[in-house]
Amino acid sequence: MSTVQSSPGEAAPGASASGPESYLDLQRSPEFGELRRGFRRFVFPMTALFLAWYFLYVLLAAFASGFMSHKVGGNINVGLLFGLGQFLSTFVITAVYVRWADRRLDPAAAALRARFEGTQGEGTQAGSEAR
Repeated sequence: MSTVQSSPGEAAPGASASGPESYLDLQRSPEFGELRRGFRRFVFPMTALFLAWYFLYVLLAAFASGFMSHKVGGNINVGLLFGLGQFLSTFVITAVYVRWADRRLDPAAAALRARFEGTQGEGTQAGSEAR
């Protein structure tokens, strides 16, 4: 039994045209690049915003214990409200991302996928439509 290795970017001997090479073509396409840029334009600033909020909470807990232990009402203090705010902000960020992805990312990804699968598997789609 022999193994044949191909260099990166080359299809292995006997590989079909719909193998790794076509996925690399998709990855190199301008549409895929725009999809990735749009994703990064949303995710990186949102991540930075959340990390800044989180580190503010940690730093205040470490260095401003007097402020964080200030009673707001009953046994509820500022630190507890900040901690609950961490959970709330996680849910808000998730909801905002889902809404954004449903409106912008998913339709663009579906169009790119349909175009890619349409050009890649034309022979197999014609056979399945005849059934």
